[in-house]
Amino acid sequence: MIVRQLESEVRGGVLRPGQDGYDEARRVFNGMVDRRPALILRCATDEDVVAGVGFARQNGLVVAVKGGGHNVAGNAVCDGGLVIDLSRMRDVRVDPGRRRAICQGGATWGDFDRATQAHGLATPGGIISSTGVAGLTLGGGIGTLRGLYGLTCDNLVAATVVTADGRVVRAGEGGDADLLWGLRGGGGNFGVVTSFEFDVHPQGPVVAGPLEVPQSLGLRFLDFYRSFLEAVPDAFSSDLIFRVAPTGEATFLLLTFYAGPVEEAARILAPLRERFQPADAVAQRSYVESQALYDAGSPWGQRNYWKSNGMAELGDGAIETLLERFREIPSRYCLIGMEYLHGRIHRTEPNANAASFKRAKFDLLIEAKWLDAADDDANVAWTRDTWAAMQPHVSGAAYTNYLGTEPQERVRAAYGERTYRRLVTLKDRYDPENFFRMNQNIRPSQEVSNDR
Repeated sequence: MIVRQLESEVRGGVLRPGQDGYDEARRVFNGMVDRRPALILRCATDEDVVAGVGFARQNGLVVAVKGGGHNVAGNAVCDGGLVIDLSRMRDVRVDPGRRRAICQGGATWGDFDRATQAHGLATPGGIISSTGVAGLTLGGGIGTLRGLYGLTCDNLVAATVVTADGRVVRAGEGGDADLLWGLRGGGGNFGVVTSFEFDVHPQGPVVAGPLEVPQSLGLRFLDFYRSFLEAVPDAFSSDLIFRVAPTGEATFLLLTFYAGPVEEAARILAPLRERFQPADAVAQRSYVESQALYDAGSPWGQRNYWKSNGMAELGDGAIETLLERFREIPSRYCLIGMEYLHGRIHRTEPNANAASFKRAKFDLLIEAKWLDAADDDANVAWTRDTWAAMQPHVSGAAYTNYLGTEPQERVRAAYGERTYRRLVTLKDRYDPENFFRMNQNIRPSQEVSNDR
C-alpha cells in the first residue's frame, strides 16, 4: 500500500524485487557488487527525485543514487533501501553562443560528447563513454582535455540539487557558491544533483590512440618516458598502463591524445617512435570516437578491486617496485595505470574546488580485474600489497573516484585536513543527519560527536 502511494506520485516507474527489469536496474559496473534494494525509483523528473527523498525519509530507508553506475565502490546501489535511479534523465542541451552545456544527472559521457560535438564543443570528461557525467564530475574528473581545461569539476559552473530535506536548490551562478565548491569533488554528500551546467570549449578532430612497447624494456623505457612528458604541451595527454597484451606479453600501453593537428602530434611523438618503434594505432579521429576508444577494455561485469594514490614523481624506486609487483599479478586482466597530471590542473585557483592534485604529477591506479569469485582473495591481496609497497613513493592524497569501500581515515586523507573540515561544514548545512551516506562519506559533526 505504501509503495503504491509512491507510484502514484511519480512520472517514472518503481521496480520491486522479482519484477521485469529489476535485476538489470540494480546492476552496476563492478561485478563484485550484488546488492538487492527494496525499491528502485526510475526517475523521469526532478519532482520524482523529491518524491523519492521524501518517501525514503518517511520510511527510514537507506538511499543510493544511480547515475551511470560506473563507480567501482558500487555506491549506486544498496541492500534493502531505495535506489534513486537517474538513468532515464539523460537530456543534454547546448547553448553554443554562451558556450554552455546543461545535462541531466543520468547522462553519460557518450551522451554529453555527442551533443556538444554537434556544435564543435567539448569539456574534459571520462574516456569510457558509459561513465556517468554525475559521478565523474562530483569526484573531480580526469579527462583527456585536462592539460588545457583542468579537471571536469573545474568546468562546472552551476547545478540543480535535491537536498536531504526535499528542497530543490541551485548551486553556483544565481545560487549557493559554497555548495558549488563542494560539488566540485566532494561527491554525492550534499544531495541528488539532477542537472549540471558546464563551460564547454571549441574542439575539432583530435589525434588519439594507443602506443605499445614490451615491458622487457623496463627502466630504459620508463626513464625516457618521464623525460618525454616534461616537454609535452598542455594539449597532449598520456596515460601509462602496465598490462598483459592479448598475445600474453607484458607491455607498457600508452593512451595518447592530442587536441590539435596531425603534423604537430607527429612531432611530439617522433622521439618515442624513433627510439622504441612501438605498436602504433594513433590516428586522427573525431573527438567522440576518441572518447570511446577504450570502452572494450573496461567491460561491465568483471570483478574489480582498486587502490589509488597521487604521486609527486616517477622515481627509480617507484619504477622498480611497480615492475616487481606487476610480475606478481594474479589475473591477466590486472592493470597498473598512471595518469599524467599537468597544465591547467596545476594552474587552477587554490581552493576553487574540493578536488585537488596540488602535489601530484601522476595519479596512480592499482586495478585488479578478474572473472571468477573464487579468485577474489588473491586479487584483493595483490592490490593491497602493491598499494602498501608503493607508499614510500606516493604523495598521500587520492582521487576519490578510484576509491572502493574505504575506512573514514582514507577518505579524510584523500581531501587533506583543511578541505575535509570545510566539507564537513557544508555537510552540516545540507545533510546534518547523513541521509546521503552511500558515497565516499563526509560525516557530519553531529554523527561524529555521537560516536564519542
